[in-house]
Amino acid sequence: MMFENLIQDVRYAFRQLRKSPGFAATAIITLTLTIGANTAIYSLFDQVLLRNLPVKDPKGLVVFEYKGSHTGSTNNHGGPSGAYFSYPMYKDIRDRNTVFDGVIASDISQVGLQWHNQPELVNAELVSGNYFDVLGVRPAAGRLFVQADDVVPNGNPLVVLSYSYWQRRFGLDPKVVGDNVLINGHPFTVIGVSAPGFQSMQTGYLPAIYTPMMMKEQVTPGWNDLDNRRSIWLNIIGRLKPGMTMAQAEAGLDSLWHSAREEELKEVRNKSDKFRENFGPKSHLYLHNGARGFSLLDQYRMPMLIVMGMVLLVAVMAAVNVATLLLVRAATRVKEMSVRYAMGARRTRVIQQLLSEGLILGLIGGALGIVLAPQASALLIRKAFADSNGNVPFSSSPDMRVLAFNFGLALLVSLVFSIAPAVQFWRPNLIPALKQQTVTTAGGALRFRRLSVAVQVGVSLVLLVGAGLFVRTLGNLKSADVGFVTQHLITFQIDPQLAGYEDNQTAVLHKRITDSLKALPGVQAVASTADPELANTNSSSNFSIAGITEKEGDDMNAEWPNVSAGYFSAMQIPLITGRDFTESDAAGSGNVAVINETLAKKHFGSPDKAIGKVLARGSGDDAKYDIQIVGVVRDSKHTNVRDEVKQALFTPLSQMQHWVRDPKKPGAKEVLVPDQPGFLAYYVRTWQPTASAMSQIRGAVQGVDSKLVLDTFRTMDAQIDDDVNTERIIALLASGFGILAAILAAVGLYGVLAYSTAQRTREIGVRMALGATRMSVVRMVLTEVLWLAGAGIIVALPVSIVLSRFMRAQLYGVSHYDPLTVFAVVLLVTLVAVAAATLPARRAAGIDPMKALRYE
Repeated sequence: MMFENLIQDVRYAFRQLRKSPGFAATAIITLTLTIGANTAIYSLFDQVLLRNLPVKDPKGLVVFEYKGSHTGSTNNHGGPSGAYFSYPMYKDIRDRNTVFDGVIASDISQVGLQWHNQPELVNAELVSGNYFDVLGVRPAAGRLFVQADDVVPNGNPLVVLSYSYWQRRFGLDPKVVGDNVLINGHPFTVIGVSAPGFQSMQTGYLPAIYTPMMMKEQVTPGWNDLDNRRSIWLNIIGRLKPGMTMAQAEAGLDSLWHSAREEELKEVRNKSDKFRENFGPKSHLYLHNGARGFSLLDQYRMPMLIVMGMVLLVAVMAAVNVATLLLVRAATRVKEMSVRYAMGARRTRVIQQLLSEGLILGLIGGALGIVLAPQASALLIRKAFADSNGNVPFSSSPDMRVLAFNFGLALLVSLVFSIAPAVQFWRPNLIPALKQQTVTTAGGALRFRRLSVAVQVGVSLVLLVGAGLFVRTLGNLKSADVGFVTQHLITFQIDPQLAGYEDNQTAVLHKRITDSLKALPGVQAVASTADPELANTNSSSNFSIAGITEKEGDDMNAEWPNVSAGYFSAMQIPLITGRDFTESDAAGSGNVAVINETLAKKHFGSPDKAIGKVLARGSGDDAKYDIQIVGVVRDSKHTNVRDEVKQALFTPLSQMQHWVRDPKKPGAKEVLVPDQPGFLAYYVRTWQPTASAMSQIRGAVQGVDSKLVLDTFRTMDAQIDDDVNTERIIALLASGFGILAAILAAVGLYGVLAYSTAQRTREIGVRMALGATRMSVVRMVLTEVLWLAGAGIIVALPVSIVLSRFMRAQLYGVSHYDPLTVFAVVLLVTLVAVAAATLPARRAAGIDPMKALRYE
């Protein structure tokens, strides 16, 4: 019997929805967009911030991070700077600890990979030999690395393919195992394929291949540093022993950590007591939950939380909106329900019927939303996380947890908006309803409709204020003064060693490339650097100043790019005093440097006083003061558009140096030795149209050597666009949700006003019969909408300002209470409210008094 009643209710519900196609379409579209947006955003939120690594017992993993002073070089590819360690420190922790079942290390890079004479640039991950074993990853084909593969430097040129790369490049061909590939011109043997679904311990990174850590010299030509304690470049993850807690492990590492740091401190010279204290006794090694791996996506945490909050507000608003529409529709069914009650229908059957109608709307909207979500999710993932080859580290298909969550959300929203009409018909007053021919409404239902509309207006204002602030932020970032002229500037990157060039061949090659580019028509200047501008990379080092004793708290670290001759004139970075680098600043001549205005003012008082001063790279008794300052340039941003300007010290590419230690002499001190430029980012300033210039540049480089790969080939304006990609996506999503909220508020306003004016037909007719003008009727309707909208705005305005405080870290060049944004949003919401009221107002003004007076 219950099942038969349910079938009847469903059939009757479909008949009722067919009778009101406009209402049904509006409700279903509203729910489809809401559930689709929630599914897409929550799926991305889950993968970026919540999902554990697909490895054995991910809850047993911990990430290492230290707090304390550091001296030397740092190569950071994302995340906190304290999460990077030297390889000797990793070995100390791996070999001397008593609290872990295993400790692994990882670093990321790009390599030139060639198979069957087909070269390409791919992502690589340098991993310790125990990497796969500690994570519990099993091979999909062949075998994975073991510790014995990672003992002897350059001893085992082996490579493991990621499953996704094996599928994409080799079509899952098992015969590739045992085959040879060239990596940066060196032969490596493919020994296996990692498990499907596993990418990296570096969350958000999509490696094509894995190589042993001991093969670093071939994977990152010109940069080895396996024995350099002052070079910080790799990340560490450990697996706790069974029964060991994170706190116990952290305590157990304390003595090991301080012992290793004390050994390193012996090599530090001429540092303040505070520095030495922070380096040694006050430094601390922390352990964090490593179930998600080492995340490269922490910068997305707050934006994702903000977007998730916005989409949940839209879900609440959609539920209120559909509830309002159902209430307006229910008001036209008072007589129908009264007749059913009068004929003996039980209250539970009537309520069951109303709930069935709501659930059908919710299920249809939810199902369509879940179908729509993968397309929306795929678009978001491509825009936010695709690498230069278009590969993405996340799936656009929601997993079962996400589907279950959003299916439950659809059911919950359905029940919420179905409750309102069910409550209205819980205890109907039959006699008045059966006597009258027009629709009637209880005062409580009318107040609820008006309240719901005010709530929708308020929520739309909150979302639009957030959207406005993000749009202002995006505009400010795109128009920010980065310190050099970006127009008519084309950039690309080349690493000759990926094409098989040896260290001693790269300088000559770069000279040939530069000369070829300068000869192109329309080219004004060509420059290059080993540290690209606005690419979220940063090479830095500490320095000392001859004749100046370092004081407590002095910042003696600076960005340290190596740049070509004429770099500042090519980039149009103004020279304040002194000179630019020239071709005469070659290896063997006196070492020179150009510093930025910030460094000059901080340490010398003014740019003029800095000229002629002598610096040393590093510090201590062994510091060699042989770098003379020859110029000071205006400040410019380097790492990204958001970053504040930092101290910068530029040296010529021809005078590059790097730290080395004699591996045959344990305990030997590090010394600076000449280096050759490998990877370089080029900048070409040209008056040619972009498409023509890029074609000529590509042809010139390929004319030098067809094996060279041009990476990140784009205009500098496009580079800045890429740099602010996260802000663009947030602004786009926030604007989309804000516009959707405004539309929902307009629909809600229209529904309530249309019903309200219909209810007041007789009253309006009487007013017009007594001499009221059409304009006064329009004014009456508009006054009602302005009261509703005004109430929502007054309540929501302070709420939006308070909530905007949580977004301050995501804003740039605009305050969270920006008056212009708030005023524009209030004006927009008011105009939307007036627009929604226009049609009901016109209908009310067009009422015929004679017909209205006969209206009952």
